[in-house]
Amino acid sequence: MHVTSPLPRRARLLRLTRRVLIAVFLVVFVECAWFNLPYVLSIGASGDSVSARNELGPGLQRTAEGMLKVTDPTTAWLRTQSDGSSPYWRVDPTPTRGIDAALAGPWSDDVVTTVHMRLEAHGVSGPEQSVSPYAPRSLYIRDNATGTTTIWIEETRGALVPIENVRANVRVPFEFDWTRVGTMMAVALVVIAFLPGSWLWRTRLDTASKRQRWLFALALAPLAFYTVWHVVWGIRFAAPLRFHTDGGYTYDFDQYGHVADALLHGRLWLDLPVPQELAQAANPYDVAQRDHLFDEGVSPVYWDYAFRDGHWYSYFGVLPSLLLFAPFRVVSSWFVPGGVMLPARCAELLLMFGMAVCSCLLVIRVLKRIVGAVPLATVSLACAAYLIGATAPYLWFRTNFYSIPFAASLLLAAWGLWLWLGAERGDGTLSWPHVAAGAACIAATLGCRPTFALTAVLAFPLFWRHLYVWFHARDWRGLGAWCAWMLVPAAVAVAPVLAYNQLRFGSLFDFGNAYQITVTDMTSFSTPWRNVPGTILYYLFLPLRPTGTFPFLEISPTPLPAWSFTEPSIGGLCVLMPLAALAFAVPFLRRRLGALWPTLVTMLALAVVLLVFDSIVGGFGWRYMADFGWLFMLCALPVAAQAMQGRQWVRAIVALVVAYAVVVWALSCFVVGRDDMLVVNEPGLYHAVRSWFTLLP
Repeated sequence: MHVTSPLPRRARLLRLTRRVLIAVFLVVFVECAWFNLPYVLSIGASGDSVSARNELGPGLQRTAEGMLKVTDPTTAWLRTQSDGSSPYWRVDPTPTRGIDAALAGPWSDDVVTTVHMRLEAHGVSGPEQSVSPYAPRSLYIRDNATGTTTIWIEETRGALVPIENVRANVRVPFEFDWTRVGTMMAVALVVIAFLPGSWLWRTRLDTASKRQRWLFALALAPLAFYTVWHVVWGIRFAAPLRFHTDGGYTYDFDQYGHVADALLHGRLWLDLPVPQELAQAANPYDVAQRDHLFDEGVSPVYWDYAFRDGHWYSYFGVLPSLLLFAPFRVVSSWFVPGGVMLPARCAELLLMFGMAVCSCLLVIRVLKRIVGAVPLATVSLACAAYLIGATAPYLWFRTNFYSIPFAASLLLAAWGLWLWLGAERGDGTLSWPHVAAGAACIAATLGCRPTFALTAVLAFPLFWRHLYVWFHARDWRGLGAWCAWMLVPAAVAVAPVLAYNQLRFGSLFDFGNAYQITVTDMTSFSTPWRNVPGTILYYLFLPLRPTGTFPFLEISPTPLPAWSFTEPSIGGLCVLMPLAALAFAVPFLRRRLGALWPTLVTMLALAVVLLVFDSIVGGFGWRYMADFGWLFMLCALPVAAQAMQGRQWVRAIVALVVAYAVVVWALSCFVVGRDDMLVVNEPGLYHAVRSWFTLLP
């Protein structure tokens, strides 16, 4: 391990200690002086209560459990008095025993976990506020209303609201939030680690160093702990993810588990009930016919499953079911009769951990091949940038079956390329096991997300020098060996997938996606060509939409000339990770990028092809950025690393860009309107973090 520094060890240690102490002081100061400013501003509050209970509007009824039931949203309000001595209000939640009683009753689905309200005084309505009984600090809200104040409860008819009263003139208690302090301290330590002259900048990459290998493992340890914790918790409290809407679809998110069960029982179709009316429908893919069936009470009709010849299928790749879900069912049957189904969330998290490990190893190998012994800070920034550009934060956030094919394919593609890049020995010969294993990994993506199988074309530029020598030397033995070590493992991985397609749908390359029961008739739908240019621009450059309130970002609109699929998103690839734009410089840097230049140019071309393909076939989907984002990043990172060599100002810019991307990613988790938004799935977490900002003046 190579370390260079103009300062002696003692001086460096003193400097580090001084920086850490300053960080601790600043964090404690910000926590006590800034985040507890509401405590200071409300010290003079009268704290008096004008009534034991608020006056209720005719649209609210008090239940036996102490909740408020909305009977008429147009008159659902509470009323109280404010003397203006404090701008803060407190929402008193229903006692826990009342909430528990309601959740155990027949109206449990009507209990809201997030309460939306708005204060109005003197004819002036304030901004919408939201609180959650699962986040105590969020029960304090800020509003300057005075005098007779009406608190509108903005919930739907029949909703059960777990609050008792709203109090005016309250004092906000002092709070030392250890989660907030820990978050700020973690950010401060990361900043210290990347300051100029730090150990990460002074230490050069040395893949043979045991110390650096242990450091790599240590850096991944928190992610490993997170993965193990959530996998164990998910298995311990697993429940079928099946939801039915009256007069509508049935949503079953255990697709991979059902495929595994079918395979273990020797079936090609899924063991799910098929209504006779659906099986006999003239065109079950027609949305109007399905709506007619719903009107007649036909159920269940499974959303986003493939339906053909009277059976349900999954059009998602079969490999994760074979490698994860089926073995888990078999192993768990040793302890539980019949076994249990592996939750999709657990499988996705395991795949994402493997993806993170393989991706970082791939980035390290690419940087070493092109740039050489770069500083560890450059490596760290490159790994973080790659994961963000590859849409890993989205996949860690949305841990359902939709993310599994992307996570599995990103893992296998990165693993395969890492093996291929390491196939050449020091004497110039090839390690055939590396070639074969890499080919098998990349070919296996056909059983996960077929678009990733196109990564196989990178074999030609990667091994072009060897192919050229063998061909011109008429070394047919070497050329034949390369073809055999490439094709045989690939065929072993691909043949079962193609046979599976043939047996189910009568075609080797028919994965069943045209038979999915979804928002439109996929057997006849095609994306309008006039939508494609706009979709491509959205994928790359959809701008952020900042706001003045938490989480300071909103969903960015994606209007198109005609209808096609669009998923709510906050920005395009080059907006979420601006370094991705450097990929377009690769064709002009042949001399700087050396022997890997042909491979990077092919990567860029493949990324553009997949970008256009997704725009035509899939429409605009946030998760679809994973198809090509990782390729753009593999092209961009060597360009960035080259520019950072010896240039402090470039290092600073890259570090700031990565920091910006991390902040945007963190805020995106709290954006309202995205799929699986936190305000619905984790209202306590959402409102706990939101309260850090909403009480401040």
